[in-house]
Amino acid sequence: MNTVYSINGPVVKVRNAKDFMMLEMVYVGEKKLIGEVIGITNEFTTIQVYESTTGLKVGEPIFTTGTQLSVTLGPGIMSNIFDGIERPLKKLEEQQGAFIDEGANSASLDSEVEYDVTVEVKVGDYLNGGDVYASCPETFVIKHYIMLSPLLKGEVIWVNSNGKYKVNDIVCKIKTEDNKEIDLTLCQEWPIRQPRPVRGRLAISKPLITGQRVIDTLLPIAKGGTGAIPGGFGTGKTMTQHQFAKWCDADIIVYVGCGERGNEMTQVLDEFSELIDPKTNRPLTDRTVLIANTSNMPVAAREASIYTGITLAEYYRDMGYHIAIMADSTSRWAEALREISGRLEEMPAEEGFPAYLPSRLSEFYERAGYIETLGGKEGSITIIGAVSPQGSDFSEPVTQNTKRFVRCFWALDRTLAYSRHYPAINWITSYSEYIDDLEDYYNINMGEDFLKYRQRISNILLEEDKLMEIVKLIGADVLPDNQKLVIEIAKAIRVGFLQQNAYHKDDTYVPLKKQNLMMELILYLYDSCLKALDGKIPISVIINTGLFEKVIKVKYDISNDDLHKFDEYKKEIDEKFKELFISSSEWR
Repeated sequence: MNTVYSINGPVVKVRNAKDFMMLEMVYVGEKKLIGEVIGITNEFTTIQVYESTTGLKVGEPIFTTGTQLSVTLGPGIMSNIFDGIERPLKKLEEQQGAFIDEGANSASLDSEVEYDVTVEVKVGDYLNGGDVYASCPETFVIKHYIMLSPLLKGEVIWVNSNGKYKVNDIVCKIKTEDNKEIDLTLCQEWPIRQPRPVRGRLAISKPLITGQRVIDTLLPIAKGGTGAIPGGFGTGKTMTQHQFAKWCDADIIVYVGCGERGNEMTQVLDEFSELIDPKTNRPLTDRTVLIANTSNMPVAAREASIYTGITLAEYYRDMGYHIAIMADSTSRWAEALREISGRLEEMPAEEGFPAYLPSRLSEFYERAGYIETLGGKEGSITIIGAVSPQGSDFSEPVTQNTKRFVRCFWALDRTLAYSRHYPAINWITSYSEYIDDLEDYYNINMGEDFLKYRQRISNILLEEDKLMEIVKLIGADVLPDNQKLVIEIAKAIRVGFLQQNAYHKDDTYVPLKKQNLMMELILYLYDSCLKALDGKIPISVIINTGLFEKVIKVKYDISNDDLHKFDEYKKEIDEKFKELFISSSEWR
């Protein structure tokens, strides 16, 4: 029997073992800790253990399984809370209390729950990988399609009747081309490091609507796209991801708390259980999966949690759903890679991270995409990863390598966060490469003016940034009136448009149509002011009309269901400037 030869934190070595294979899942020690083979040489086999090795001794046995580290896929995933290796935390709490013992194990999916199953095939049907053979309602809002594993195909030779079944009950049987009979239950296994196959990738053309103006308008992300939210401590990474999870128009949310503080994960669990989904009027947890791998859990499981989350997302994507996966944060995942790499005595690269950090990041982000499933449906996975650079230093390796693989970069600014400007996304240093991909969508659904308004808003903000350098040196009084106007209108954009209040019923989520009308109103005021300046009306007189303050408060004063009021605001702007021109001519 193979036994433990050496122990170095989560890294265990076995000497002179010949019956292990790479990436095989094993059980280590008398407590049967879950591990994975990550290195094989003539002399040593190296195992990464996903639980605490405290108390493990040299000489304890190691048990092989012959399979890769996999997750169980089937009904019961939705609304559940798992750790990094898909152990159900609610079930373990019932069995062991608040603290989980080493070697604790429980089936990922509850084998006692019955589901109301409809069998979708009949005897004689031929099934290919990805075809649906049964379905059942998993929650009130998610219908679960049970699909044949992508690795199988064959003819249906027996089907059970519709009715209530547990996840391990047999609902039909197939005969493969080599005459093997295979029982099909409601669940299947899939290795977490192996992407699930698809029929083909489709062009990205639809935005992921979040209701956050700075994102939807200035820095949009597409369904099937990738985005990163880098920011230092306290800048609002987790809060921004929470807003995404609550309001984006994805069908399903997978939230991976990778190395997060326990109190933050507790906040996620509390908030998600209380929040009502505006689309369904049901609890948000009905379409949410949470993977909680807090900072006090074993470091190796932190590395696995990202792959567990993306595999669950791919499974639901294959059903034809649109998934948004939140990874919070990839920096702590990279730190886990660094710690394990150090224990493996690998040659360190920049700042001690392993040389394969870029390839691991690319493997993760490349599993996003808008695809055609093996079953002929359309689905997508959008990945939004938080990055936590130490000291807000965006030049560190994780942030720089992440920028190579994502097309949307929302840089959080500490100055904005500390001045209570949320989301604290710096519109100057952030970027989105999805504008051209989404152009047709915006032109068809919002009109051709939407992108023109967006471009003008961006140009005003860039011009303000340049002018503020001058203002810092010599003050604003020396600027001509047209440049003073740029600073005033940019303030209206920053405070009235980009800044949002998550606690206000109309401002926490803003539909795209209202965002368009808000931009139109701000630019209408700007154009009216330019005409007034051409008519020799001083900027100080224009500011004293109070129109700028009124436009800033539009986000609160006009509800999301009462958009016709924007026309009334335009009329008021026209009347104010008409009065200014009349009084100006009388004054002359």
